[in-house]
Amino acid sequence: QVRLVESGGGSVQAGGALRLSCVASLYSHNSYTMTWFRQAPGKEREGVAGIVIGSGATHYADSVKGRFTISQDNAKNTVYLQMNSLKPEDTAMYYCAASAGAPVAPLVLGPWYNYWGQGTQVTVSS
Repeated sequence: QVRLVESGGGSVQAGGALRLSCVASLYSHNSYTMTWFRQAPGKEREGVAGIVIGSGATHYADSVKGRFTISQDNAKNTVYLQMNSLKPEDTAMYYCAASAGAPVAPLVLGPWYNYWGQGTQVTVSS
């Protein structure tokens, strides 16, 4: 059983920064891809950033490249999403998801994401 718990959301002004955390209880930490998704009201859930646990390979959506950084701390079973230069359009509920192995399209919402956290809200005001 995999359990994911997100934290770190909040309200900031445009240009500000937040760091999200996702603590994962995984049997084998080296065989998962962890990805942050977000969903704004009335919009579809979209992949933001993903990391292959173990290799450290990362993937970013074009909308966040250069502003967001995903990282892992295996000693703490935690994946982070550092979000800088936040924009109002980054406002959404952010979810952490886990997929066994390394999906071909890690930022695509698909059935390979078996495990989800409860989400953490990020609000960016202009």
